[in-house]
Amino acid sequence: MPNGSPPSPASTGAVERVEHWFATRGWEPFAFQREVWDAYLAGESGLIHAATGTGKTYAAWMGPVIEALAENAKPRRARRRSEAMPLRVLWITPLRALAADTEQALRDPIEALGLPWTVESRTGDTSQARRARQRQQLPTALVTTPESLSLLLCRRDHAALFTDLRCVVVDEWHELLSTKRGAQVELCLARLRALCPHLRTWGLSATLGNLDVAAQTLLGYQGDGAPRPARLVRGVVPKAVEIEALVPETMDRFPWAGHLNTKLLPEVMRRLEQATSAIVFTNTRSQCEIWFQSIIAANPSWFEFTAIHHGSLSRRQREDVEDGLKTGRYRIVVATSSLDLGVDFTPVDMVMQVGSPKGVARLLQRAGRSGHNPGRTSRIVCVPTHAFELVEVSAARDAIAANRIESRDPLDRPLDLLAQHLVTLALGGGFRRDTVLAELRTTRAYRLLTEAELDWVIAFITHGGEALRAYPEYAKVHEVDDTYVVTDRRVALRHVLNIGTIVSDAAIAVKYLSGRRLGTVEESFVSRLSPGDKFIFAGQPLEFVRLRDLVAWVRKAKGMSGAIPRWQGARMPLSTELAAAVRDTLEAARLGVYPSREMEAVRPVLETQAERSVIPRPDELLIERTETRDGHHVFVYPFEGRLVHEGLAALCAYRIAQLGPISFSFSANDYGFELLSPDPAPLEEALEAGLFSTTHLLYDITHSLNAAELARRQFREIARVAGLIFQGYPGQSKSMKQVQASSSLLYDVFTKYDEGNLLVRQAQREVLERQLEASRLGRVLERLSVSTVRLVDVERPTPLAFPLMVDITRARLSTEKLTQRVRRMTVAAEKPTRSGQASVFRIGERVQRLMGGSGASP
Repeated sequence: MPNGSPPSPASTGAVERVEHWFATRGWEPFAFQREVWDAYLAGESGLIHAATGTGKTYAAWMGPVIEALAENAKPRRARRRSEAMPLRVLWITPLRALAADTEQALRDPIEALGLPWTVESRTGDTSQARRARQRQQLPTALVTTPESLSLLLCRRDHAALFTDLRCVVVDEWHELLSTKRGAQVELCLARLRALCPHLRTWGLSATLGNLDVAAQTLLGYQGDGAPRPARLVRGVVPKAVEIEALVPETMDRFPWAGHLNTKLLPEVMRRLEQATSAIVFTNTRSQCEIWFQSIIAANPSWFEFTAIHHGSLSRRQREDVEDGLKTGRYRIVVATSSLDLGVDFTPVDMVMQVGSPKGVARLLQRAGRSGHNPGRTSRIVCVPTHAFELVEVSAARDAIAANRIESRDPLDRPLDLLAQHLVTLALGGGFRRDTVLAELRTTRAYRLLTEAELDWVIAFITHGGEALRAYPEYAKVHEVDDTYVVTDRRVALRHVLNIGTIVSDAAIAVKYLSGRRLGTVEESFVSRLSPGDKFIFAGQPLEFVRLRDLVAWVRKAKGMSGAIPRWQGARMPLSTELAAAVRDTLEAARLGVYPSREMEAVRPVLETQAERSVIPRPDELLIERTETRDGHHVFVYPFEGRLVHEGLAALCAYRIAQLGPISFSFSANDYGFELLSPDPAPLEEALEAGLFSTTHLLYDITHSLNAAELARRQFREIARVAGLIFQGYPGQSKSMKQVQASSSLLYDVFTKYDEGNLLVRQAQREVLERQLEASRLGRVLERLSVSTVRLVDVERPTPLAFPLMVDITRARLSTEKLTQRVRRMTVAAEKPTRSGQASVFRIGERVQRLMGGSGASP
């Protein structure tokens, strides 16, 4: 229907039929759903933002359905296979696990309405038989992933495949937005819009702060550089969320991470027993395995209806758990973020969150897994692992009430992904330079792409750039009559196998001797096992037999003891919004206000903190200093999240070391960091010299954290995405050592012989932006530079300092159990002490004076 045209009688009748179908389900369309239907029929595109479980799927789906019903004079007439409708709707989902549920949700109304459409999915899990059928005829509506869509664009006939495409829906856009997969979706949409100028695009999102940016990123720009019009539809359906935290009967005044787990397990079991169906979320896969074992050990009879679900388990086991949760076969599932997104688990009436959610949006997303229907209340019970996580729960509840949700920033010009996409286009019929430049600039990710950058990437895919020009294997694309194409079948096969941006760590398959696959663990874990060793994985006690051909062969073991695999990159930092909310909550406590049950429970801890030191105001930076038999301790509390604190700790250690020889070890958590040295640190002198100045920040960060080595590691991911490294054919994968060696060699070659290599520069930029959060670190330093520093000398560690001391102790203990050492530390910390002596530093004025130059670094 053209923009601005009144609804036709056929459209009105189609809407009435859809409303009747809603009524048969006991539903009434919400106002925001009707708004989306009208906008779609008027030819508009946009973003739907609504809480989880409030009807976003049918808001986006029913527009194309109404349009088809209005066009189809005899909708109930069965069509022969030869008359199959061409592809009209493309539904992009971030997870393969969502595809089956989405497919069924889309199929239900068209079958009831007699619409002669077919709905199928195409992901990495799709069977070969269905793939073969889809090569001949795509369904009317296709549910797919970004990677599978890119594979379709590799087909030479892809332009014909999408000729009749009218609508693209991107599900869970907030999960894709700030990732390379999101940029991959942008590139794919740019190609589809070039083929179908009138294509309508709708995104579905929940729990997101920067909606305008999200909408514009999804829709991109027109050929003249103007933003495409975007309709932002907000779901106003009230979605009640109840957030509760389990509180221990007694609270240690000197808490440390993990000390509450065993204390709260009986209460966790009592709550789970009362629930009809529950998901227990953990933040890491290791924690997931541990809590599954703890629940089963507490009540072995629950084994029959309790399951485990995380991303390293086999697809077969994950699908079994998802199906069992929906049908009621499994009453309790312990899971990670693998169950965060939109799979419809209507029976779930309670969600638990073990540990801090680390972010406001993540807490809302997980709470939405319960009461997953409009009008139902979502309930989440938080299980703190140490006392200060009670503060985070209370702060998160306040942030939700104030609608302070985290924003997600889109990426800017990831050239490794661009290289991959250009090979995709070259394989799918070829591309011309000027045409593709105009197409790329319609995306937000590449709207500022320069001609020089594009020429560099084209040179890279045609002959490997200056450093690799002599090696034919890097000449993937050839120019034929001003068109860049792939002519080598081996290059085509390797590209198809390498497509995508998900770069996993070295994955070792875990299989029983019978051949059944359990999932994957990291190579670093398996390398430490000897035949006969026991470990726990997929909720099962296993005995390691041997490692052969990147497969860890195992057999079932007796008992429930053994090592738990650990996966790299699992720890999440406190988000910016939640960190700010924590500072506000602590300010209320400083003023004697404890408004929630969680804060009342943690009150003795905070009162001890105020007695021994201070609770800092939001405009203050607290630094504590003390001496123990381990050395001289400096504790700094910016309350900005673990990643920022790790960067700050290294930065401060580096800057202090510029004033004189000194050695540091450090630890960091979400509240602060510790610097430990054998000799007193010249702290006052460092503060005077601009310890928290933003001057020379980039130089100091790169030198304090050995950014060159971090960039070398990051280059491994970039090289894989850009196609520099081929990880092997199915069943013949390379080991991680081979991949590391290849990427390290390429990195060395580029840094020595290809100065200005854009992929090396990208690796350096990603280290600063993603691993070190340099932009957030800069903003934190700006805040600290105008803060008042409270320097407090304490005789003994304070409650805020204690978990940092435990972390640094945990890293170096060997023969002595951690709990034994912590018990002694607690006894020592409990000894009475007089209040700390505080010094107040107004460093804001000094920093302003030092902005022209700092003595902290060259």
